[in-house]
Amino acid sequence: MEEVIQLPQPRPLKRKQPRPESSDPREEERRRLRNVSRLAVLGGQDQSVKLLEDLLFGGEEELVEKLEEVDEEPTVVSLHDGDDESGESEDEGRAKPAANREAVWIDEDDKREEQVDMKHRFRRDLIRGDAEETLSKQRLQQRMREQFQKSMGGAPSWADSSVKKKNADDEEEEELMRRTGNFVASSERLPGNILRMKKCLHANAARPSPDALTSVQFHPNAQVVMAAGLDQSLSLFQVDGKSNPQIQSIRLEKFPVHRAAFSQDGETVIATSLRNKMFYLYDMMEGRVTPVTSVRGLTEARVKEFSVCPEGGALLLSGTRGYLHLLTLKTREVVSSLKINGEVSGVAFSPDGSKVFANSAEGEVYVWDLRSSRCVCRFSDEGCVTGTSIAASKDGRYLACGSQSGVVNVYSQEACLRSDKPRPLKAVMNLLTPVTALTFNPSSEILAMASRSEDEAVRLLHLPSLSVFSNFPVSKRKIVYRAASLDFSPHSGFFSLANNKGHAPLFRLMHYKDF
Repeated sequence: MEEVIQLPQPRPLKRKQPRPESSDPREEERRRLRNVSRLAVLGGQDQSVKLLEDLLFGGEEELVEKLEEVDEEPTVVSLHDGDDESGESEDEGRAKPAANREAVWIDEDDKREEQVDMKHRFRRDLIRGDAEETLSKQRLQQRMREQFQKSMGGAPSWADSSVKKKNADDEEEEELMRRTGNFVASSERLPGNILRMKKCLHANAARPSPDALTSVQFHPNAQVVMAAGLDQSLSLFQVDGKSNPQIQSIRLEKFPVHRAAFSQDGETVIATSLRNKMFYLYDMMEGRVTPVTSVRGLTEARVKEFSVCPEGGALLLSGTRGYLHLLTLKTREVVSSLKINGEVSGVAFSPDGSKVFANSAEGEVYVWDLRSSRCVCRFSDEGCVTGTSIAASKDGRYLACGSQSGVVNVYSQEACLRSDKPRPLKAVMNLLTPVTALTFNPSSEILAMASRSEDEAVRLLHLPSLSVFSNFPVSKRKIVYRAASLDFSPHSGFFSLANNKGHAPLFRLMHYKDF
């Protein structure tokens, strides 16, 4: 059979479309302009899109280079089976620190303990014994750390690594819950080095004395201060720090006042003179002045120094030849007498009044039990040849002993009651003349020391740190002169002293809010 080849079919001819009728040339021109404007808009959109792409992805060449860098990066393959486990292991791996490497070379000199000379003036306060002439760096750092913690009242929280740090939000929330209203509050702890204080009008500015003042004391219950001196007068002033108006003044004929003090209840003023056996009692409630010419059982030729007992209406008179006489104000008779070796140079009471510390001119301190009239302890004031004064803090922590050389030894009362050789906590050597006045403030944070042998010889000791305040007295001008007596107000808000110019300078201690 013959093979038949089919030829392709010819395409049907398209019918020619009739040419459009000739249109208006104006209409064609408007159509052409409209198409040109559309093309321009499309071209502008293409340019803006191209610009956006260049900003995001860069040019074409930059995009190719980035893709090539991605291909060249090594692929990290996880060796764990589960996806979740691999994620957790990655986090743990990042948190682990790098292994400690051993040092390639070790210097043998680093292991040797370098010794530090402790005789340097900046390190003398850290010495605890005469044998400690040198200390290693590690021991010196430990001792400085202990001294810092002692001055701060313990290790601060920021220095304790065992204390977990709180979030900032939690701290702010606790702070807001702790305080309301005033968000700027001062610390309750008295800071050291600088004592914030303000010089006020003299306490006796309403009636200055023409002669030297010998005594100044704040009333234990009222906002009143008493000043007495060699001008044979005793005056009371109201303390406001501005005008300090005079309340009352009494004159004692031919009786220059050597010492004056309030009784424990604040209702009576006791005043003694220099060469008289007689002393005066001034009843503030009734305004009556009573001379006491004789005391039953008292054989002393004169009554000069005395101390008011903390409990009960009793006085402890310092006699001659080392005698101490305890007498009651109600019956005006001697109840008991105590005897020490040498002359009595100062007396201080324990807070409860059961024990009395007596400092002798020979440099020894006697501790007596007033209930049993028995000497329970006796020790020598370290380094003291001649004792001149003594004071005890009201909280029962400190005992201060002054000497002829100007050194003040600060002891722990507990150590003085337990040992016959107590070591002082601090030997204060800021005074160069005999220490004649020592006073603790009621909160036992400040010890005031003074010598009446030299001008401006007054120092204030910060007891928590056992360091002297550097801003008192002011060195450029004289304010204090020679101070014979010192005292703090009942809540330490004011500090005053009696000087040889007949003035009682008054200072406001800004740290304490109450009188």
